[in-house]
Amino acid sequence: MAIFLFIVGLAFLIVGAEALVRGASRLAAVLGISPLVIGLTVVAFGTSSPELAVSIKSALSGQASIAVGNVVGSNIFNVLFILGLSAMIVPLVVSQQLVRLDVPLMIALSILVLFLSLDENISRPNGLLLVTGLVAYLWFLICQSRRESAGVKDAYAKNFGIDGSAATGRLKDISMVIAGLALLIVGSRWLVDSAVDFARYLGVSELVVGLTIVAAGTSLPEVVTSVVAALRGERDIAVGNVVGSNLFNLMGVLGLASLIAPAGLEVSRAVIGFDLPVMIAVALACLPMFFTRGVISRPEGTLLLGYYVAYTLFLVLAASQHDALPRFSMAMVYFVIPLTVVFLVITALREFRRRKKGHG
Repeated sequence: MAIFLFIVGLAFLIVGAEALVRGASRLAAVLGISPLVIGLTVVAFGTSSPELAVSIKSALSGQASIAVGNVVGSNIFNVLFILGLSAMIVPLVVSQQLVRLDVPLMIALSILVLFLSLDENISRPNGLLLVTGLVAYLWFLICQSRRESAGVKDAYAKNFGIDGSAATGRLKDISMVIAGLALLIVGSRWLVDSAVDFARYLGVSELVVGLTIVAAGTSLPEVVTSVVAALRGERDIAVGNVVGSNLFNLMGVLGLASLIAPAGLEVSRAVIGFDLPVMIAVALACLPMFFTRGVISRPEGTLLLGYYVAYTLFLVLAASQHDALPRFSMAMVYFVIPLTVVFLVITALREFRRRKKGHG
């Protein structure tokens, strides 16, 4: 029964997110909202609606480990798995706005969340701070959208079926939004309940289930959106969706969940000592990759995907207290991670020299 509820709940989340994104995007376009704002908010944030639904349900049910693990795990999954997989399919183009604003903001917010968690609780005032940051970010996007190019408008219109001139079908769009929200509510309830059952049956913590199964499941809308956008050649949308979703997870999902939870969100020492630093490291790794030639190459995509496999393997080994855990940890800390840092530094230096010669 737990497996059945998990699968059906996950299906409801995916279908509900799709209906919410489509209906809200078309409604926003009819109301005259810029396609750039629709793309960076309704589309990116809409694909994060499963994370929001699951985290709020978990917070209200007193299962803070799933709520926090879902956000942290989803952000790690989004960068390592989704960007890695998308870049392996086709090299991804990165816009300069992401390099200059959105990725540095993602890094800063990741560090801020770690700082707010040091007392092992993300309190309601902390949540209010994060939600206020989200409102300020949205205001910035709205102001920026006035300078939007025709090319960006055409790209979003083609990918998401947005037609600002069409004022028909509003009832259908409203119905899609309502149906999408209903599916998200029901799906999140079933997914969380079944995830708790999984944790008890497997003998692992709810945190591990939240970081892996729930995080990967609620991130499936981002997987579909980014992979489809990459295959269609709209590679900037594939990257923007991931970064936008991560920003919404940190400010919107974590902020709202901690506001709703009666005593804020409890954060375990394991998350503070390992998973949050991993999330920060993953965000930091984006900057040199995004900086170099404005493209995430196939080798870089393979590296990202490989790191997600290693991260998941570590969680499984740690949860089962496997004998191979110490050797695996030493190999990662003293061999794999230093080599990756050297690779990123060399790549960034080469790009810096290339740009310097170009200006010269």
